[in-house]
Amino acid sequence: MTFSRRSFAAGLATSLGALATGGPARADRVLRVGYQKYGTMLLLKARGALDPALKPLGFRAEWREFPGGPQLLEAVNAKAVDIGVVGETPPIFAQGAGAPLVYLAHEPPAPKSEAIVVPKDSPIRAVADLKGRKVALNKGSNVHYLLVRALEEAGLAYTDIQTVFLAPADGRAAFDGGSVDAWVIWDPFLAAVEVSSGARILQDATGLAANHQFYVGERSFTEAQPQAIDTVLAAIAAIDRETNGVTEAAARELSPAVGMPVPILSRALARQSWGVTPLSPEVVAGQQRIADTFLRLGLLPRPIQVAEAVRQARS
Repeated sequence: MTFSRRSFAAGLATSLGALATGGPARADRVLRVGYQKYGTMLLLKARGALDPALKPLGFRAEWREFPGGPQLLEAVNAKAVDIGVVGETPPIFAQGAGAPLVYLAHEPPAPKSEAIVVPKDSPIRAVADLKGRKVALNKGSNVHYLLVRALEEAGLAYTDIQTVFLAPADGRAAFDGGSVDAWVIWDPFLAAVEVSSGARILQDATGLAANHQFYVGERSFTEAQPQAIDTVLAAIAAIDRETNGVTEAAARELSPAVGMPVPILSRALARQSWGVTPLSPEVVAGQQRIADTFLRLGLLPRPIQVAEAVRQARS
């Protein structure tokens, strides 16, 4: 049985209640939080709200930044991160590689937060025009599935293009320098390249991919410390409630930490979704479709069952 909405709500209530009942005065144990330089996790870090929540349990947060989900999940596999946030595709590849990850919760779909972009003066006008072209992306990231689906919809095979696997910073440099013809990227990097260079969105994920954000945990830590995990999820839920509908304020708050101007972050945050929730059967089925697609393309080393990596309900 998967982690139910009722048990999810009960766990959050228990974790929030622990804040009022006291606990160990010292926070001697470390909970290692993996994050990317954007979004709810970064807001949680910036506000310093997690340590006070964890202190009654004897934990303190140690924050570890990653350029993308694949790199974060490599750290989960090495048991160097206990909980983190990633897109749709990274946990598929990580599970395929045998990483001890557990899906904990997710944010609602945000399909406009990822896209294939081309330079403003590019002759490329449709995804079909990418045939034979160089397309940059972060291998195994959420945009990897978007690219596959967009090509399928345009009648192209994955092998009809030249993939160039680059992390976001290198992808932006290649895009600006003209060494690639298109770039598949997510916010806030998407918003940044739109605003600063006038890049055109060739295709976003609308109708192709849900683009969920997933909160994942390292299995042994999740099983040994369920209350600490629930406390992090409760803190994330609080940030979501506070931010939903007031993204301009959140953009001002994030700007110094991200190093991007407020207008860029406002554009990106307006496309983000808010409202952490446990995985439904529909979301699990969506992840399974992604896994089956990559297996069919020969990009996944073995078949996986996504449901086996979803956190079990606690009695």
